[in-house]
Amino acid sequence: MSRLSLRERARGYAPGQRLPLGGYLRSMAAYAALSGALAGAVRASGRPLPERYGAGDVLLLSVATHKLSRLLTKESVTSPLRAPFARYTGPAGHAELHEQVRTDGGPTRHAVGELVTCPFCMAVWVATGLAGGLVLAPRATRLAATVLTLVAASDFLQLAYAAAQRAADGDPGR
Repeated sequence: MSRLSLRERARGYAPGQRLPLGGYLRSMAAYAALSGALAGAVRASGRPLPERYGAGDVLLLSVATHKLSRLLTKESVTSPLRAPFARYTGPAGHAELHEQVRTDGGPTRHAVGELVTCPFCMAVWVATGLAGGLVLAPRATRLAATVLTLVAASDFLQLAYAAAQRAADGDPGR
């Protein structure tokens, strides 16, 4: 078997594309390390893993994961966290931004840029943290998840209210 460099493998995997496979590998390693640290913390705490999570916790953490993932990856207030890895390109809806991943600075910067601008990608990390938090600090995690869920419900109501106002005024809006 030949020893191809990661760059050569990337070219063979996706000809004509600039996929940061090395950055993806480092991101996966970081996720594995954080997951391992979380598992170690759970083990050290002596807390047992639940047989299963209740439906209420699953729903609560699902909505909280959605909201925190969007907050971290799209909202204007968290743009300073994304700025080293992305460039602002314009608004993307209510209180959200559209950003372009930076491709300068190497594959790690590129891969992190994809992570911090993608709510679907970020959701894996957020869900892992919340699920681990439910084992290590259930009361604090439920409190934080409840706040995020309330904000998500408020967002939905704000948008529904604005749509209802536009409909009442005869303005189909956007």
